[in-house]
Amino acid sequence: MDYVIDCEKVSKSYGNISALRDVSLKIEKGSFLAIFGPNGAGKTTLLKILSNLVKPTSGVVKINGMSLHDEDGEIRKNIGVVSHNSFLYNNLTPYENLEFYGKMYDVPNLEKRIADVIDEVGLTARMHDPVRTFSRGMMQRLSIARVLMPDPSIIYLDEPYTGLDQHAAMKLRDILKNLKKGDRTIIMITHNIERGLEVCTHVAIQVMGKIAYMEEIEKVDRDNFESKYFNTVGEGHY
Repeated sequence: MDYVIDCEKVSKSYGNISALRDVSLKIEKGSFLAIFGPNGAGKTTLLKILSNLVKPTSGVVKINGMSLHDEDGEIRKNIGVVSHNSFLYNNLTPYENLEFYGKMYDVPNLEKRIADVIDEVGLTARMHDPVRTFSRGMMQRLSIARVLMPDPSIIYLDEPYTGLDQHAAMKLRDILKNLKKGDRTIIMITHNIERGLEVCTHVAIQVMGKIAYMEEIEKVDRDNFESKYFNTVGEGHY
């Protein structure tokens, strides 16, 4: 079987500190993987490696069959990352922000594409308002719109629910559910177990730099998953 993301025994060390230890992942096209884990488990380091922003100390990473070492430029074209930094310009409007990124990526039919992605994240009514007037939730949705501009086949989300109130979290949940449509592959790091289980097709628990648990969501007992999570975190590994 061909996998969109294929990691074999990936490790990352910073001096004497091991952030990742022999992580192996095989993710099929169209999957939505939610990764849970405590602070310091190496989750963000894993995303940085999969985004080709950080090189692993050892191991092999292939994205769409291409090695990160050999095809990094081509791979990056197909990846979108939503991180703690929105990479938005506060004095510009959503339209102006997306226009800037659209030109950077040579997005065709730019005006229509901007209108489509702004509508997808529910911000059409605020299209021409300065971003500095936006709430945290609106900023997060606009960050997703920014990532969607070049229509990447892979999206990584690093703690997208952080700082959102209940209403904003529900809005984001609906957007993430919509992102699953088609063949797009998504990996999301989150501490919010309830929200993660609502949108994912696969779930993983990362502890002490390792993937301690991974399963299809259909095979997960959602009522008992939280206790499984805390037991796994307490043990450190299976």
